[in-house]
Amino acid sequence: MNEDLLARLQQFLFREDNESLVGKPATDEEIAAAELELGVPLDKEYIQFIKRFGGAYAGLSIHAFTNGSSIGRETVTELTKSFRADFMGTSAGDMLNRACVFSIDGSGDPIFLDSEGRVIICYHDTGESKILANSLTELIEQHFDEW
Repeated sequence: MNEDLLARLQQFLFREDNESLVGKPATDEEIAAAELELGVPLDKEYIQFIKRFGGAYAGLSIHAFTNGSSIGRETVTELTKSFRADFMGTSAGDMLNRACVFSIDGSGDPIFLDSEGRVIICYHDTGESKILANSLTELIEQHFDEW
């Protein structure tokens, strides 16, 4: 993730009126435990984000281990395991078994990072998936606006 984007996020998230949008930074131990439990390595850009901001808002909610109060309580591990169970036995389920769900859209569809660092959404009503961005940085740049 480039330093300019990180600086913009830092300035926005650490404003006094935005304290509910930023969580507690993730630790190396939390990251290692999640990778072990999920059986996949977490994306490097995602790790960079959550080590700085925890679960936070960046144009969309990005869940980690301790999220800002406006993000919701679900951890990335809980989201991933829940959606893996929901999509079990489908082609989307196969994709989710090799991915980490870090967000949910307004319809309840999982947004995840695949092993190549691409951001993908899977539609629960059809089981179809769509690439939203080629990286977490690209996704944030598409959606983040400092207001």
